[in-house]
Amino acid sequence: MQLKQNVGTIDRIVRVIIAFILLSLFFLLEGKMKYLGLIGIIPLVVTVIKYCPLYTVLRINTCTIKQ
Repeated sequence: MQLKQNVGTIDRIVRVIIAFILLSLFFLLEGKMKYLGLIGIIPLVVTVIKYCPLYTVLRINTCTIKQ
């Protein structure tokens, strides 16, 4: 099954920036709070696969490529 791309270029750039900020919390925070930084893996994965399940539910498409 091929996932239809629904994440555009600018959206991907913003997600990478957010992902790195969140992942940096893993190294900056102490104790159990540092694991909140691992949430940054989600926008990073979405950036790589160019598909966001939440966008599908909300019927949002920022990708300009016709499929």
